[in-house]
Amino acid sequence: MHPKYHGNQNQSLAEAIINPGQTTHKHLHNASEELYHITQGQGMMFLGNEQFEVAMGDTLCIKPGTPHNIKNTGTTPLHILCMCSPPYSHEDTKLLNN
Repeated sequence: MHPKYHGNQNQSLAEAIINPGQTTHKHLHNASEELYHITQGQGMMFLGNEQFEVAMGDTLCIKPGTPHNIKNTGTTPLHILCMCSPPYSHEDTKLLNN
C-alpha cells in the first residue's frame, strides 16, 4: 500500500519475506519512521548498536537515521510487515556497508 499507487497519503505498508539464512541489506531512512511487525518466523534484528532476537508477534520502531537490518535465523521464511511514515521512498533510503 503506497500513495503512488493506492491513494493513501501519509504512510506506506509492505510485506518483506526473508528466506532462512538470508540477511537484508543494512540501510537507514533519513526521514521515515519505520515499524516492523513480525507475522511469521524468527530472526536477529540489528538496530543501531543493538542486536536482539525477534519472533512472531514482535513489533519494532525504527527511528529515522537509525541503521538497521535483519537476519532470518529460523528454518522457515521470516515475514515482516514494514510500515513507513512518511511513506517509503528510494530517495530517503541509504544503503550501508554491512
